[in-house]
Amino acid sequence: MARATVSLAGVVVCVGLAVFAAAGLRAQSAAREGDAVFTTGALRVDYLHSGGPDGEAVALDRLAQDGVWPGSLNHLLDETGFGHYRVEVTDTAHGRLVYSQGFSSMYAEWETTPEAKVTRRSFHESVRIPRPRVPVTVTLLRRVDGRFRPLWSTPVDPASRAIRPAPRPVGTVWTLFEHGPSATKVDLLVLGEGYTAAERTKFHADVARLVEAMFAVEPYRSRRQDFNVRAIDLAAPARGVSRPQNGITRRTAFGTSYDIFGTDRYMLAQDNRALRDVASAVPYDAVEVLVNEPTYGGGGIFGAHATVAVDSPYAGYVFTHEFAHHFAGLGDEYYSSEVAYATGAAEHPEPWEPNITALGNPATLKWRDLVVPGTPLPTPWDREAYEASAPGFQRRRAALRDQHASPASLDALSREQEDWQTAFLAALPYAGRVGAFEGASYEARGLFRPSPDCIMFSRAQREFCAVCRRAISRAIDAKSQP
Repeated sequence: MARATVSLAGVVVCVGLAVFAAAGLRAQSAAREGDAVFTTGALRVDYLHSGGPDGEAVALDRLAQDGVWPGSLNHLLDETGFGHYRVEVTDTAHGRLVYSQGFSSMYAEWETTPEAKVTRRSFHESVRIPRPRVPVTVTLLRRVDGRFRPLWSTPVDPASRAIRPAPRPVGTVWTLFEHGPSATKVDLLVLGEGYTAAERTKFHADVARLVEAMFAVEPYRSRRQDFNVRAIDLAAPARGVSRPQNGITRRTAFGTSYDIFGTDRYMLAQDNRALRDVASAVPYDAVEVLVNEPTYGGGGIFGAHATVAVDSPYAGYVFTHEFAHHFAGLGDEYYSSEVAYATGAAEHPEPWEPNITALGNPATLKWRDLVVPGTPLPTPWDREAYEASAPGFQRRRAALRDQHASPASLDALSREQEDWQTAFLAALPYAGRVGAFEGASYEARGLFRPSPDCIMFSRAQREFCAVCRRAISRAIDAKSQP
């Protein structure tokens, strides 16, 4: 069915006050219960998440003390609805919901690949909650048809001897900057992967350079005082990480590798338990892994972690882009790049990501209040001309990869593509405006992004669009309120 094009001229947007009032009452209730139910420590629930052609399953691995809880005990319920999954904690004696948080995972991404249709795999995952004073039940829910439904649960008795003590500290903790107590700040932890002991100074310089690159961009620039940034020094036996496509393997602290799910640029840490054990030395809301490599790459999963290859010319951009996935739940707005996920579905449910929409009803567009009256929805942008250029660049990039070309050669091709793309997008009639532009989240048809260009769309752009800036600001608010 064709989607109608409408104009927002003269439309008055009404806020659902009752919805916000109900959310406020739930938050107040959680605040009253927080101190009674939880301590200021953190508890980690480690589990194995398995699936394949015969279905999905979760099994408990272990419960562990996990250092200091990084957030407030006054705001414990997640009202965003973001994530493929959600953890909920209920007070067992009274059945009250006392904590919730949405998140995503490697499993959720793997489940969309062709491999998941023919074989079974397991992924180690964790959820972190405030350490309970009283018995609680921890439940994992997964999104089904747009709603969270229970998947698995486990009881947690804080007096149980099965809860392991906090891991022994590994590495040396240091602070880049600190602006206040963890409970009222966003705590960013930066870890290094593939740095030898002789490269400690390089790691420190890379942390400072890339963190500054992100804080040069709004809304981080204006919200710097709401962050603490710490790092942990670790020494690797050899420089770099694994690159399976090139036959390179490295035994690293967190098992970080390129070629995740068969996509050469996609890079994630695969040893979740090791990463969480190291990270437990400090309070943290988000984890960024700096990878000591020159070849373009990175990755980011909402609520899990983000990565970046530090010596690529695009490292500052990738750090900022991937952190937005991990921290604020933003979706990719591009759609013409190679990806391992299944694409081309005939129907698209409304995505949970705050910057992607299926535009089922233009009048209820999730960012409708940021659209200038008179802007058509969907918004025209000469998609056909843009798509005509993409295959040529992709073929040239694939040929360079097959030849194991140098990172410099691949970067030169990227710059050529960016120069063309920047000029093309800047000349569009609705350039710089918020609307609904078809083509997003790896889908050329049926999904829409808020702006022609954004950090979440192209490497040529150095700023977030208005919709993404607001989503990041809201994520900062959620982690920094007292």
